Amino acid sequence: MNIQEPFSIEQFYKLISQDKLMAGKCLKCGKLHLPPRPLCDNCYNTQFEWIPISNKGKLLTYTVIHIAPPQFHHLAPYTIGIIELDDNLKLPGVIQNISHEQLKIGMHLTVHFDSCNESQTWPPWPKYHLKPVDIIN
Repeated sequence: MNIQEPFSIEQFYKLISQDKLMAGKCLKCGKLHLPPRPLCDNCYNTQFEWIPISNKGKLLTYTVIHIAPPQFHHLAPYTIGIIELDDNLKLPGVIQNISHEQLKIGMHLTVHFDSCNESQTWPPWPKYHLKPVDIIN
């Protein structure tokens, strides 16, 4: 799938709103970039294409947030983690549907998409979160 859209963080979140997890592929050296950036950090090329990437990966690290910024007070305590996707790309996200006591480094997680709440003030983009593989909903 080749989506010819601007290579920006805004476009990344627009694709998230369409339930598409996409990375940028440098058209010169082939390196995948996630999150998107305007310049390849391998060959300094500025030409990219959007490609679909796996929504499955393994938990690399996590932290539990107990004292949250005002817009996230209602979530505290909540867990933020970084997963390494099957494409060897890393993606941070909020981990849901599992207590932080049950989390294990190396466990399999998937990326799930959330609809955007129009009344939210930050961030104004659609969201995604991470869930353990065995939890479907």
